[in-house]
Amino acid sequence: MSKLSRRYFVSGRVQGVGYRYWVTTRAKALTLVGWVRNRRDGRVEVLAYGAKSDLDSLGQDLHAGPEAAQVETVEEAPVTPEEAELAAGATKFSQNATL
Repeated sequence: MSKLSRRYFVSGRVQGVGYRYWVTTRAKALTLVGWVRNRRDGRVEVLAYGAKSDLDSLGQDLHAGPEAAQVETVEEAPVTPEEAELAAGATKFSQNATL
């Protein structure tokens, strides 16, 4: 089974509501690796690597988020070859510092 990398930008009320923790928990349950981080512009960024079916599930789940979140949009964005290589080399899913 081939694996892929995907990047998502999530906007709305997604900071300060446990969204990153929720994404980390969901990604680990799907056996994905990569990271999630807050962006200074108020969005949350997710870079995940794994099986297409698991990435599809995560992409759908991002629209819901934890109870306190109010997701407005989930945008899939391109992943550079360098980022894809880094994601593929990750051994876990983590929360990274704000960018």
